[in-house]
Amino acid sequence: MNTTGDIEETERTFAALPAARGRAFAQSWWGQAWLKALEDTALDGEQLKLGRRHARAGAVGAVSVRPGRITAVVADRDHTWHRSDVLWQQLSPADWDRFLDLVADRSGHIAALLDRDMPPVLVEDAAAAGIELLPGIGDLEPQCSCEAWDHCAHSAALCYQVARLLDEDPFVLLLLRGRGERELLDELQARSAARAEAPAEAERTMTGVSAAEAYAARDILPSLPAPPPVVETPGAAPVLGGGSPPAPGVEAAALEFLTADAAARAQRLLTDALSPWHPDSPPPTALTPGQDAVRLAAAGPGAAISARLAAGSGRDARGLALAVRAWELGGTAGLAVLEEEWIPEPAALARANDRLAAAWAEGEIRPRLRAVRNRWTVVGGDAQLRYGRDGRWWPYRKEGGQWAPAGPATDDPAGALAGLSAEG
Repeated sequence: MNTTGDIEETERTFAALPAARGRAFAQSWWGQAWLKALEDTALDGEQLKLGRRHARAGAVGAVSVRPGRITAVVADRDHTWHRSDVLWQQLSPADWDRFLDLVADRSGHIAALLDRDMPPVLVEDAAAAGIELLPGIGDLEPQCSCEAWDHCAHSAALCYQVARLLDEDPFVLLLLRGRGERELLDELQARSAARAEAPAEAERTMTGVSAAEAYAARDILPSLPAPPPVVETPGAAPVLGGGSPPAPGVEAAALEFLTADAAARAQRLLTDALSPWHPDSPPPTALTPGQDAVRLAAAGPGAAISARLAAGSGRDARGLALAVRAWELGGTAGLAVLEEEWIPEPAALARANDRLAAAWAEGEIRPRLRAVRNRWTVVGGDAQLRYGRDGRWWPYRKEGGQWAPAGPATDDPAGALAGLSAEG
């Protein structure tokens, strides 16, 4: 990705990106949120479809990004060019002040931005302060020389291309909201320095107790304990065999496996607790017994223990193997898509159908799909798409008479089916 101009300027220009056939436009969750705002707003699915085709073909020229506006020229199928702009309201000075304060207060937020990452907790903290960092329905306003009143193929193509830029650098999104990278980092550095100076200034001005009193109490007040050291590797599990025989139904090998798993989890939890980003990380969601059985089985405990895990979670051996595959592809979300069949709400169903309708470019052969609840099956084929509650598409393939997970989730249903066809 090439940019021109000084990073301190309030405008960045990105060279035209190459064609993007066979790949999703957004890999990051914030890039997907950008496209969701576009796709939920546009009224004409055919224009989105054509815009996606333009972007895939590399018809979008250099993209200019500045506060409140992105601009590019887009080539039409007849080789005419149209200037297209997409406008997004900038944050107010008060909003920027609150945002910079909350980022400066948490070192993990600064570290994430420097690493070109935008963790969900940063967006959630900003939203709690009344600052929406990501666009919502109706926030992206199109302007195009083709004089369309809604999102046209040209503005849609521009938005799809910008999603690729956002994947690489979330500072592009923050520039759109009104502040460039260098300005942001300079302000954050100044605020962080001021916060570091504040305790020292307070220490100089506070009255407190006299030095003699503090020294006299040295044997009364305990010192603060040092944090525990990082444990590099978990301890070895004890060998339980060779002593008294276990009670009926208790298997020594299974207990050894669970002990080793508990030690590994404890080591990971301790490492996470001692990490600098721990205060900014939300606690992990507790697993149900059925989900935890699949997690344990994914560690490869052997046939005997896997059979106990299958029976204890109400699955047969084949069902557990499919659940492990779903877990490895998507964790709890992947497992839910495998095991839950649900009816999308009308609005979600409409968005799903619109996305399907816009997924194939003009002239491409779209497979016939039969929809049942949240599952779209290729008629006469062994491929299926499952629509997750998060709006992503999961590819499935029929194996031995059962539907089996065939890949990770994607926001592009056509790409998911194309991947199944390429593997078949």
